[in-house]
Amino acid sequence: MSVLDSPIPRFHLAMPVDDLTAARRFYGEVLGLQNGRSAETWIDWNMYGHQVVTHLAPARTQHIHNPVDGHDVPVPHFGLILTIEEFHKLTERLRTAGVPFVIEPYVRFAGQAGEQWTMFLLDPAGNALEFKAFADDSQVFAT
Repeated sequence: MSVLDSPIPRFHLAMPVDDLTAARRFYGEVLGLQNGRSAETWIDWNMYGHQVVTHLAPARTQHIHNPVDGHDVPVPHFGLILTIEEFHKLTERLRTAGVPFVIEPYVRFAGQAGEQWTMFLLDPAGNALEFKAFADDSQVFAT
């Protein structure tokens, strides 16, 4: 089943960037996302069937970090839950492109409910992204 056939609704996220050329390179070339419609001030991206739109907005607010598992997690952030195979492929793609990690890929909750791979990075405009992969996808909301 593809994300388009899934009963789970797809999300739409519009986010600010300060340089559309840098956004086009990062989202299109580094992450390998297909772009859709665009104009002088925005670009639509297909993020695994979800619509992410980068809008030109040079004025940025201060970033906040919260402590989680001994890491400073950037807030706000967004991302995707991938398969473990997709997670590792993306990790290698990011490393090959020389993208620095805010939090290097690692396993959280090892051997516990909700065990997951996670990594954090910033796009060129400073928007924080988190990508995850669960050992058991049925435990995404495990407590």
